[in-house]
Amino acid sequence: MAKTLELRMRVGGEWVESASGETFETVSPATGEVLAVLPRAGREDARAAIEAAGRARDLVAATPVFERAELCHAVAGVIDSRREDLARELSLEQGKPYREAMDEVAFAAELFRDAGENVKRLETGIVPSIDPGKRILTIRQPHGVVAVITPWNYPIGIPSEYLSAALAGGNSVVWKPAPTTALIAVRLTECLLDAGVPEGAINLVFGEAEVGDEIVSNPGTHAVGFTGSSAVGNAVARSAGAKPLLLELGGNGPTIILDDADLELAIDGTAFGCFSNAGQICQSSERILVQPKVHDAVLEGLVRKAESIRLGHPLEEETTMGPLNNEAVAQKTDDHIGDALERGAVVVTGGGRAEGFPTSLYYPPNVIDGVSADSLFNREETFGPVAPVIPVRDVDEALDVANACNLGLCGSVYTGSLRKAFYCSERLECGVVNVNESPAYWDGRTPFGGYSGKGSGVGRLGGMATIHSLTQLKSIVLDVEHVRG
Repeated sequence: MAKTLELRMRVGGEWVESASGETFETVSPATGEVLAVLPRAGREDARAAIEAAGRARDLVAATPVFERAELCHAVAGVIDSRREDLARELSLEQGKPYREAMDEVAFAAELFRDAGENVKRLETGIVPSIDPGKRILTIRQPHGVVAVITPWNYPIGIPSEYLSAALAGGNSVVWKPAPTTALIAVRLTECLLDAGVPEGAINLVFGEAEVGDEIVSNPGTHAVGFTGSSAVGNAVARSAGAKPLLLELGGNGPTIILDDADLELAIDGTAFGCFSNAGQICQSSERILVQPKVHDAVLEGLVRKAESIRLGHPLEEETTMGPLNNEAVAQKTDDHIGDALERGAVVVTGGGRAEGFPTSLYYPPNVIDGVSADSLFNREETFGPVAPVIPVRDVDEALDVANACNLGLCGSVYTGSLRKAFYCSERLECGVVNVNESPAYWDGRTPFGGYSGKGSGVGRLGGMATIHSLTQLKSIVLDVEHVRG
């Protein structure tokens, strides 16, 4: 058994305990072992972090753009140099296979490189003036202190989306990660500090809802970035008030497979979306809407993919799926399967938790047929390794079923027809639609976020869109006729 680590929070230029002295443990879902003991913050700690970020904001904002870009590249270099160690701890704490963790760490480094390049190209405009004696120009400036709250499913990748753009844009940050992946949050913070991020520019606090509420609602923070559930996202929005928001919330991605689709492509992409990261992706293939002509072939292919997956310890080379991260997500998967069966669905493979593993969080891949449109699978995000097949008669019924859900993040459609591809893409109420590709596909540069009127978020992550969200636009009007020199 490995030695339990004792770690701290980062506030200002110091690693600190919580004011109360309270602690919590982060436990490996793979082994059940305690990995680290960390400070449990309260409002007092959150306020101290906000004050530290406030003291650093002018220094960060005054750092020239090209120096901030170099700093982002330096962070990427440190992350790359520690890739194997980061991936190992990420696997043990989050539960995903080592190979997936390696990919996530590489993705995080690339996000910092992209932010460094994007901020150097942060162009603004000159607006024609009705008054010939005036010139109107625009510039982008930092918000100030940005509150960032991130989840456990991609505990290096998702924080890096916000942290890279926030720092590139000249902001200081107060970051609250998910408690179940607090160890890897410390490691990412170490990477930023060792790359030369100024003291106070990155502040790391742990804790529960009261800490999140404090950093969101406190007048010392000026913008909010949050990735998580729709319910918590709505609470964040209420607490934030009129602050600028970047919210990436839950999804329940519909995957539509039409009868003219390339079935090998469709099955591969759909299975990836169902089972990658054990289905714990906001853009998973959560609902699979299939026409009758291809139903049996799709079902057979998904079963074949599910049965080829090796469930096991995330650090074992042959493992292709690790455990779920926590009991809450495992219980929700149990509930959604039970609900579908009560409504007449049939488990083709899987059906419940795996036995014979160190924890109860190991969940084999599931394929469930005959799922009804009124099931929880079709109405809520599951976040587990399940492929629920929902029969639909035609394209229009598929769109009706897909759009009946009150979430609208990512979806996909598989078809050989360009006309049907555009027909579905333009009518799916999702912020992102991938054609002949898994809904889980994203390269980090494509604008990514929820559809208006649905519960999947506000604003856009991805490339320059993140930089825009984490800076503010200022207009400057200059009366040139009264300027001397």
